[in-house]
Amino acid sequence: MKDTTKTLLDRRLARIEGQVRGVRRMVSEDEYCIDILTQLSAIRSALDQFGAELATSHVESCILGKGTSTAHGHCENMSEDDLLDELRNTLSRLMK
Repeated sequence: MKDTTKTLLDRRLARIEGQVRGVRRMVSEDEYCIDILTQLSAIRSALDQFGAELATSHVESCILGKGTSTAHGHCENMSEDDLLDELRNTLSRLMK
């Protein structure tokens, strides 16, 4: 994974972490339920964006990057069919 991607993902996780802390505070302070649900929706969206970015990085480094300097060691010995299975698995996990 590229350093720039790691930095981007770390920032997203920090933002999500802050959102979750905010929801905990809202619950403890007995905030209006609809406002809490709105924040929950924002957290889900942020997690989806994180997952899409991570999956994109995986496809870039492990699947498309095979045989290049960006390749991850996990995929070095994979055949084309194995790489397609890896892509299916990546997409399946993202869409659950």
